[in-house]
Amino acid sequence: MKPFIPAAAVGGLLLWAGAAVLTPGADAQNGNQPDARYAGLQWTFARIRYEAWTVPRGRYMSPEDEPWFIDSPAAEQNLSRRVRTVTAIQVNDPVVITIEDPNLWKYPWIYIVEPGTLRLNDAEVPILREFLLRGGTLTFDDFHGPIEWANLESELRRVFPDRKIVDLPPDHPIFHCFYQFAEFPQTPGLGSFLMGRTWEKGGYVAKLRAIEDDSGRAMVLINWNVDMGDGWEWSNAAEYPGYVKYTAIAYRMQINEIIYSLTH
Repeated sequence: MKPFIPAAAVGGLLLWAGAAVLTPGADAQNGNQPDARYAGLQWTFARIRYEAWTVPRGRYMSPEDEPWFIDSPAAEQNLSRRVRTVTAIQVNDPVVITIEDPNLWKYPWIYIVEPGTLRLNDAEVPILREFLLRGGTLTFDDFHGPIEWANLESELRRVFPDRKIVDLPPDHPIFHCFYQFAEFPQTPGLGSFLMGRTWEKGGYVAKLRAIEDDSGRAMVLINWNVDMGDGWEWSNAAEYPGYVKYTAIAYRMQINEIIYSLTH
């Protein structure tokens, strides 16, 4: 693993004051004892606030109406609790930052939701490139189909015009570093689940794609044709008992991605 920028500070900015912390419910993923193999590591769910091409520039909107806020704050609260439960990783409070925030360098793992709407500004492009090449990891989640893929691909080409996006094969360490997966699982959004399907917007096949650095480390992780954020957000909703199997998969796969990012 390459040396990184300073580790995440203990504590950190709490997500929106007054947000209700969801109590453990029908998620059925509690571990017995925290796995001590990764004691000494620490992790923070750092959600990136970004501009979306779908939001008119200069128009005031509340955060809840913008794509970057999707599934917040329940998704990060629940995932953070699960990482704390099943591992010995020190888990800090979730934060919301921008790519241009000087505090970016405190958080070696960052998360962007709905990247089918992402539009990086010119100042963010070189910062993000440096962040990733210095050992950071960026996870994209909750986007589907060819149209949204084309948008993300275009934005990533601005960051790394000379690097390919690759599919991670089943024998890649990310599928075996904590839980064991034979393939990348498809976690549907709750809306798709309620309509009796696992896909949306023409995104029929789930793929874990990546951009790798010169040593082969996957520094950009792309969860395509899945909505793992919904899996974390709705894992406590007892009124959707059939969704539990998908929340279990969403937790486990993302924990693998987190552990990989902290150890490679």
